[in-house]
Amino acid sequence: MPVFDALEHLVGLQAQEPLEPYVGLWSRLTAFDPAELVELLEQRRAVRTLLMRRTLHLVTDRDCLLLRPVHQSLLVARMWSTLRRRLPGVDLDELARLGTPLFQEQPRTVSDAGRDLVDRWPGATARDLGDALSSLVPLVQVPPRGVWGKKGPAQNITIETWLGSPPGPESSSAVDTLILRYLAAYGPAASADIRAWSGLSGLREAVQRLRPRLRSFRDSRGRELLDVPDGPLPDPDTPAPPRFLPAFDNAVLAYDDRSRIIDTEHRGLSVEGARFLLVDGRVAGTWAVSTKSDVALLRITLLSPLARQDRDAVVAEGESLLNLLGDSASNRRVEVMEHGVGRGFSPARR
Repeated sequence: MPVFDALEHLVGLQAQEPLEPYVGLWSRLTAFDPAELVELLEQRRAVRTLLMRRTLHLVTDRDCLLLRPVHQSLLVARMWSTLRRRLPGVDLDELARLGTPLFQEQPRTVSDAGRDLVDRWPGATARDLGDALSSLVPLVQVPPRGVWGKKGPAQNITIETWLGSPPGPESSSAVDTLILRYLAAYGPAASADIRAWSGLSGLREAVQRLRPRLRSFRDSRGRELLDVPDGPLPDPDTPAPPRFLPAFDNAVLAYDDRSRIIDTEHRGLSVEGARFLLVDGRVAGTWAVSTKSDVALLRITLLSPLARQDRDAVVAEGESLLNLLGDSASNRRVEVMEHGVGRGFSPARR
């Protein structure tokens, strides 16, 4: 599947960490080439903007225009619940009116924009004013931020300037489309799962409106699960090879009931930015890559013991991951931590 199509199928990828989407796509697509995503970013066909749960997501240009209006009220409400005590006397409409022109001419950081306005509201900091503007004004972060092999500040510009068109108005049809696409990617799922993934409230009316177009199931707890009519239902014994997920991946965060993919005692890791290892479709460990001198080390920490066959498959997949992340290192090493004991493996032993 082309990267553009994958982004639309998944309704975007979490992109709080600029380069995490590359691992998310590599884990999902055959022969993924980072250059394909770089091209989309540089040609403005993919963008990074605030959406679900007021977090940065990597989406296609047309999804940015479609989905930003759906989430705009959520973004402002969540921002205000966090910052209202730190923005004494700040009128949000006035802040948006004064702040929007600052992002229309050229990219800039939100803190820089906040510094331009801090004299107007001396009781607020530039950082908080900038944080508020990131929700009030429809913005995208521009390259080189998020470009493979490059670094750059989190500079923003208005969606209209970058894409040549403003986000459309909020509409019930856009909400319906969002729900149907969520279910196509992540269903069967409960209404609570849709809310947890999107961050949106008041979805009951939309779900009721869509019911004639959905299938309904019950899980082992008796909860109703909804799905699109043509959603695949794989046999539970379908093999699921090991996969390495990036931080905050929606494969885990897309549900209220995350026990379907991660054991309850480890659920807290999902909101701490842990990068997960999946074995047989469930979270089995965490991972991190560090590069020192000319050695790239992938350290895997298992949450429970693995059978030897699974461990060998994990090491093999980890070596492939290092080919993506450690391409500048001449030596690569995989270390599996189990019961506090590390066992090292290197590609050479294959």
